[in-house]
Amino acid sequence: MKNSQLYKGSLTTIIMKLLEEKGRMYGYEITQKVKLITGGELNITEGALYPALHRLEADGHLDVEVEKVDNRLRKYYKLTESGKAETVNRLTELEGFINNMQTLVGGTQLKPEY
Repeated sequence: MKNSQLYKGSLTTIIMKLLEEKGRMYGYEITQKVKLITGGELNITEGALYPALHRLEADGHLDVEVEKVDNRLRKYYKLTESGKAETVNRLTELEGFINNMQTLVGGTQLKPEY
């Protein structure tokens, strides 16, 4: 389930949750944290991560800080106040979705009605 469509629909929420917990992170750090937390089950590619970060920034949910690290510029992302509020909304919505899915498929075999 390395790059399942189920995860792709939750990428923005995953990013926001990590930033909520950590305060600020740079792109590669986000990918590695997700890989670590999921035991390698979820690998976020740069092609998926950076467009999501740019959308969040354009929507006013992220601030970007640029710092020089080892003679290279590194972009750090952190949630704005609206980003913090949006994170709470998304996590609440995700929790409801998970609960509904567990109700629908958890422990009960759905049988077609004829």
